[in-house]
Amino acid sequence: MKLKFLMLVCLIFSSMQRLQGAETLKIDVAGIDRERIIKAAALAMKLEPVTITSFPAKLSEGGINDFYSNGDYWWPNPKKPNGLPYIKKDGETNPENFGKHRLTLKALRDGVAALAAAYKLTGDERYVTKATELLKVFFLDAKTRMNPDLQYAQAIPGVSPGRGIGIIDALHLIEIPLAVKTLENSKSFPKESGAELRLWFGKLANWMVDSKNGKEEATAKNNHAVAFYLQLAVYADFVNDAEKLKECRRQYKEIFIGKQMAADGGFPLELSRTKPYGYSIFQLDNMATLCQVLSTKEDNLWNFKASDNRGISLGLVFLYPYLEDKLKWKLKPDVQAWEGWPARQPALLFAGVALGEQRYLDLWKRLPADPTDAEVQRNIAITQPLLWMK
Repeated sequence: MKLKFLMLVCLIFSSMQRLQGAETLKIDVAGIDRERIIKAAALAMKLEPVTITSFPAKLSEGGINDFYSNGDYWWPNPKKPNGLPYIKKDGETNPENFGKHRLTLKALRDGVAALAAAYKLTGDERYVTKATELLKVFFLDAKTRMNPDLQYAQAIPGVSPGRGIGIIDALHLIEIPLAVKTLENSKSFPKESGAELRLWFGKLANWMVDSKNGKEEATAKNNHAVAFYLQLAVYADFVNDAEKLKECRRQYKEIFIGKQMAADGGFPLELSRTKPYGYSIFQLDNMATLCQVLSTKEDNLWNFKASDNRGISLGLVFLYPYLEDKLKWKLKPDVQAWEGWPARQPALLFAGVALGEQRYLDLWKRLPADPTDAEVQRNIAITQPLLWMK
């Protein structure tokens, strides 16, 4: 009888620890990803410096240094001779839209992140030298740099020169500050480059907060606001802006958990889209990454719960069964990229460690590390998780 009682006490204590996030797990990301990091870095060493100025956007109302893109789901109006104004087809990406700047930004991120991760693994200064070259051309050189704003992102021909919704196009930039922090451990990385990059990202963060487009995006009701504040959180952390970080934590608690998450842990506005599976994954990844960026000993967002028990752990409980077995998904398949999901989602890694859930880590290791579907690639902002591990 005593033995059964002791076993019950141990079980209850263990469950309480898991619910409180008291247990954390370790995972050898460096060992798991070593081969793919070295391979990606080898490709990045051959990469010529990339810049958006190499691809002028004919329809842009901005200058050559201004990032430009078109709204994904907007198509020429077949009823109009010139196709204007464009019309929307939700969930159906128009392959003819201007996307060169997006691809350039992604190529820059892929290269710099791989080089920084390889340096962290090996200490080889050659990776740092190459990354410094890529960063200078894209961010710092007056002739080739991208301006630190997104005023002309996701323009709609015949409708708008650029929208707040376009800020999400630069989500891949969040891996650059993490890469720079790693590169700064090297004697080969110029101190002035670190300072200049912080100035650039600080300007972008201020534009996001102060501009009309930024204010619109910050108040979006769905994944766009989460992606906005994830970007802002990373940039604010990079430049040590305590006020912006405080606001990001408030948004996470009061809005993203408080209003966007349902009682079962799902996100209704994502589930109502034509790509509910992919959008749900995208949202959960970004929510988990917010926890990874913003959590401190004093304010651990992994443990935060609303009064009705809603929190990031509930979000993982909701989506995990469908990540483990997509055939269990109860809604219609996504209209695009259904076959490409899931991949090695950051939410599984970060939550697995922080919440002490081995099953999340086991699934993360089993899933494809480098998805080949372009739409899936576009919706996973983290390519080198080694840079994000604390």
